Amino acid sequence: MAKPELLFLSHRIPYPPDKGDKIRSWNILKHLTERFDVHLGAFVDDPADRQHEPFLRSICKDVCLLDVATGRARASRLLGGLASAKPLSIAMWEDREMHRFVRALLDRGGVDHVFLFSGQMAPYVLKHTTRRRLIVMDFVDIDSDKFRQYSRQSSWPKSKIYAREAKLLAQFEKNVARNVDASLFVSEAEAALFKSYAGSYAHTVYPLNNGVDLDYFSADADFTPMTPGQPAFVLTGAMDYKPNIDAAIWMAKDILPRVRKTLPKAEFWVVGSSPSKEVKALGKREGISVTGRVPDVRPYVAAADIAVAPIRIARGVQNKVLEAMAMGRPVVATQHAFSGIHAEPGRDLCIADSAEDFAAQLIELMQDEVRRRDLGAAARSRMVAEYSWPHQMQRLDAIIERHKVS
Repeated sequence: MAKPELLFLSHRIPYPPDKGDKIRSWNILKHLTERFDVHLGAFVDDPADRQHEPFLRSICKDVCLLDVATGRARASRLLGGLASAKPLSIAMWEDREMHRFVRALLDRGGVDHVFLFSGQMAPYVLKHTTRRRLIVMDFVDIDSDKFRQYSRQSSWPKSKIYAREAKLLAQFEKNVARNVDASLFVSEAEAALFKSYAGSYAHTVYPLNNGVDLDYFSADADFTPMTPGQPAFVLTGAMDYKPNIDAAIWMAKDILPRVRKTLPKAEFWVVGSSPSKEVKALGKREGISVTGRVPDVRPYVAAADIAVAPIRIARGVQNKVLEAMAMGRPVVATQHAFSGIHAEPGRDLCIADSAEDFAAQLIELMQDEVRRRDLGAAARSRMVAEYSWPHQMQRLDAIIERHKVS
């Protein structure tokens, strides 16, 4: 029996799963290909990812991959967004060829299911809504609130640009929710916040948590030994992403110096792709290593005494926290990084929101090996109980079934 057809649109190619959003989009796409013949449309922001196109074609019925706009095309879209009062982060992803791909596919009929990953892809189907077609919108995070945070923490003129983006995106997100069948967010907290201003469409808003590959991120995995010999803290993630840049700088300049007053040999490892100029500069400081892209972050996480997530600007769930917990590592995180994770502070991980408290937590844990071990074991148990991807995909299936077109 032929599978029903589904259009999957993503603002970034969903493979390989080497970044937070791609981990989520890949696991959802992989699951949906088991139920549907999937037509994939996505943008490519890293030319190296083009090598994975044959693999995606092997699991999807059809694939359209387009390069992200750069140079004059990017500038033109930004100017167009300013002139039309569109959110700039939406205008940036407007592409005629992608519109043609979607229009041709939906106009021919037979594609009665659509899954949109990230709000940037919603404009491609908003003119193609029909009661005969199920549309699921995975917002992941509330982007408008992220830009609101950026506005509060930036100086003029960036503060004004970010404030404009926050206002327009909030209007855009509510309009999308009114026109799709189900809206997904990465945590109960994120879904609850959106429900608070979604009006009569709040009943179509659902949390769908991220998962973690419990076999891959395992405390028992065998790695080439890394023995720092000194207290070592690790931060992982894409280091060109504003919240991660801020986290690395805060840890390096305000938290680590406090720790080193008690533990003078303590080390801080910044592990992740595309470090910004500011992050690279941190590597010149004593006790700090900036790796750049690595083939596998797990050896660094496994070798570190403590995984840190000093995130002060955030939306949604931090995969870096889930992965470290799955590997049985003790984690110290801010409330922002912890938000949306089903875990018990003090038992499964430690929470600190000031530089003083963060440093104190790190020092206390480094002076108590039993406490570190117990915290890591509890973290792993929590991930096993609630954060497998199959468990999360059962929830997605239930949402699709609830809104399935009869």
